[in-house]
Amino acid sequence: MCTQTLTFLFTDIEGSTRLWENKPDEMRLALARHDDLMRSAIKRSGGQVFKTVGDAFCAVFEGALDAVRSAAAAQRAIESEAWPQDTTIRVRMGVHSGTCEERDDDFFGPTVNRTARLEAAAHGGQVLISGAASRLLGDVLPQGMTLTDLGEHRLKDLSEPLRIFQLDIDGLRTDFPPVRSLDNPRLRNNLPVQVTAFVGRVREMEDVRRLMTTSRLVTLTGAGGVGKSRLAMQLGAELIDGSGHGVWLVELATVVDPDAVPLALVEAIGLREEPGRSVDETLITLLRERSLLIILDNCEHLLGSCAKTVDLLLRECPEVAVLATSRQPLGVVGEQLYRVPSLSLPVESTSPSDLSRFDAIQLFLERARAHD
Repeated sequence: MCTQTLTFLFTDIEGSTRLWENKPDEMRLALARHDDLMRSAIKRSGGQVFKTVGDAFCAVFEGALDAVRSAAAAQRAIESEAWPQDTTIRVRMGVHSGTCEERDDDFFGPTVNRTARLEAAAHGGQVLISGAASRLLGDVLPQGMTLTDLGEHRLKDLSEPLRIFQLDIDGLRTDFPPVRSLDNPRLRNNLPVQVTAFVGRVREMEDVRRLMTTSRLVTLTGAGGVGKSRLAMQLGAELIDGSGHGVWLVELATVVDPDAVPLALVEAIGLREEPGRSVDETLITLLRERSLLIILDNCEHLLGSCAKTVDLLLRECPEVAVLATSRQPLGVVGEQLYRVPSLSLPVESTSPSDLSRFDAIQLFLERARAHD
């Protein structure tokens, strides 16, 4: 455990997939130049690049001021660069401070995760600063830079809102659209705030997302308390991108009447029953032309009704997808099952220094920190 407060700068290129698809040769040259500019700006400000993933940079600094200087220098250099035709690079950045886990020249833990979420909420050319980092800056900012308070926002980790500031740099753009947080009206959803952080489950997230690209119905199964609901909600948050009609959670734990499942779905999405129509007819009429993801949570005590409603949606609403959680399969044609495993545990031979590699230990540490 690193007890020192560090500041992290995470960056990536906005729209890089599209650029690679449209201009691969030009993008290859542009990416090499982008990498040079990023490394130079980080090094000059005393930072250390500890990880790169594709075009994304993860850097750490001893002080928040150094991280801000680096971000501003990088954005200025990127803005003034003569990029290849139709391959203009725009980089989004996030700066956040806190303590973290360090091992094998890499960093882990909630601080790192929140920095990644903060960066993902930014637009190309924008630098977002967390409240924690801004407090370390105090009133000291380099000349030509100011902070604009953007208020509190829920990032896609579903935990408590984070105070966010925008770094305004003289000569560069400052009029960005609303940040890509769950509070952005374009990212339509009803996902609730979670009182605890989402821990681990990297492989499970990848596995389920892969299943969702091939099936419109994926059901997470497993024993009670294994984490099906939390995994489903985190997947929903990850999949909100502003396209379509959003992600909607339908909580069925308190629904007793099987006939009330369609009504619970209508109410969760914020729709209204239409006079003279059954609830099923209302549901189909309203969703037939919509593209959205429905999370049906806790289906096991209403299997028959859930199966009937989901089957109707899949047949009549071609752009609707369903992610269900249940101790048992729904039994609907086309259903893909994913059994959620228990969190990974260390074995007897695991050394103390390696304990935090395991999800169960990370969860224990996270809950212990939350308590004290």
